[in-house]
Amino acid sequence: MRVALTGGIASGKSTVAGLFGALGVPIIDTDVLAREVVAPGSPGLASVVARFGAQILDDAGGLDRARLRSIVFADPQARRDLEALLHPLIRARTAERSRAAGGAYQLVVVPLLIETGTAGDYDRVLAVDCEPATQIARLMLRDGASEADARAILAAQASREARIARADDVIVNTSDLPALARQVESLHAGYRHLAARSV
Repeated sequence: MRVALTGGIASGKSTVAGLFGALGVPIIDTDVLAREVVAPGSPGLASVVARFGAQILDDAGGLDRARLRSIVFADPQARRDLEALLHPLIRARTAERSRAAGGAYQLVVVPLLIETGTAGDYDRVLAVDCEPATQIARLMLRDGASEADARAILAAQASREARIARADDVIVNTSDLPALARQVESLHAGYRHLAARSV
């Protein structure tokens, strides 16, 4: 059974994934895979350079993520072009890792699940939810983003309402770590039960 974990930026997806991982659940993080498919020397990086030019490379020949992000956030067509190049590579890598991972069920972290229309690829969708004001504050603290930049990043993603509407399960990340862990443990028991029934 494959469970997609999604949520807006700075909603707490990594923390939730870490709590599931601590319970022995195989975790496949598509953000990690997204970095792998544009590693130096990869066909993915070559295709991105062909579309956006060598300006998106850093001094060592790797992808300058900040520079590329500033280009695609300012230009919706550029973002669509980047997604068309990378999403098929990420999906193929995700399927490959999933086949190898095993487990009663797997958690696949897909930040842009709603935006890419891939929720139907999974058995269940788990959304991590929190107030947009909390996301903005976390982004400013974590990434040093300005409030305007943080708001622009949130505006470029699917709405909170769209994620919740598509989710089978929702974790509310508005309290402390023990409260978050209790929600994870409850879902873990439920997912194990569902996985056992589906065998």
